[in-house]
Amino acid sequence: MPESKAHAELLRSLHHGKLLVLPNAWDEASAELVVEAGFPVVATSSVAVAESLGHQDGEKAPWREMFAAAALIARAVPVPVTVDAEAGYGLAPEQLVAELLEAGAAGCNLEDTDHRAGGLTGTAAQADRLAGVRAAADAAGVPLVVNARIDVFLPPSGIPEPDRVAEAIRRGRAYRAAGADCVYPIGMSHAGDVARLVEGVPGPVNGNPGPALDPATLAALGVARVSYGPRFYRGGLAAMRGALEELRDSLR
Repeated sequence: MPESKAHAELLRSLHHGKLLVLPNAWDEASAELVVEAGFPVVATSSVAVAESLGHQDGEKAPWREMFAAAALIARAVPVPVTVDAEAGYGLAPEQLVAELLEAGAAGCNLEDTDHRAGGLTGTAAQADRLAGVRAAADAAGVPLVVNARIDVFLPPSGIPEPDRVAEAIRRGRAYRAAGADCVYPIGMSHAGDVARLVEGVPGPVNGNPGPALDPATLAALGVARVSYGPRFYRGGLAAMRGALEELRDSLR
C-alpha cells in the first residue's frame, strides 16, 4: 500500500507547522471542491455522510455503507483522506484498520462516546482500543493518523462543566500515550479552556472554529488542526432550502 503509506506520512507531517484546516466533505463532489479550493487534505464528517445516506449520526448508519462512501471519496481525490469513523462501529481494531485501509484512508477519527451503553467509554478501555488500532496499523505497514476525539464537552457525556477541562486533559494524555497522533476535544468554545488543554496534553490538538474561536485565534492558542464537521453540508442544504422557497414564491 505505497500510496496509503505516503498519504498517511504526509497527513502526519501536516500536523506540525502551519495550521491544518479541514473543511469536511461527505461525497465525491464535495471532496473535489475541497481539493479545488487548495486544501491539502479531505476529512469526512460522519454526520454529513450518514445523513446523505438517509441515516442518523451516532453509528445508526450501517458501517459498510459508511466505509463505501469513504472509499468513493478517497478514489475521487489525489490528497490524503481522513475518515470520521465515529467510535469504530464495534469492530475489532484489526478489522477497523483493514476497512479503513481498504477504503483508502490515511487517517481516522475515533470518539470515546459509547453509542450502545450511553455516556463515555472508560478512559482505560478507550486507551486500550486506540493502542490496538495503532498496533494494527503498524502491523499493516501504514502509519494511519489517529485523531482521538474526546467527548467530555458534549452534554451526553455526563461530566459536570467545571470538571470538563481537567477530564479532557486526563483523557488526552492517556490517548496520546496509547498511540493517538492527535486529540480532539470536540465542543470546546472558550479560549481559556483551549489554552489549558493545549498546555496540558503533549502533541497536536484538533479544535473547532466558533464565534470566539476563528482559525487564527485557534492557531495562536497552539491548536494544530481545525475541522468544521457538518457545517458546509448543512449550509448547502440551507442554501438550497432558501432557493427553493424563493422559486416557490416566485411562482405564486
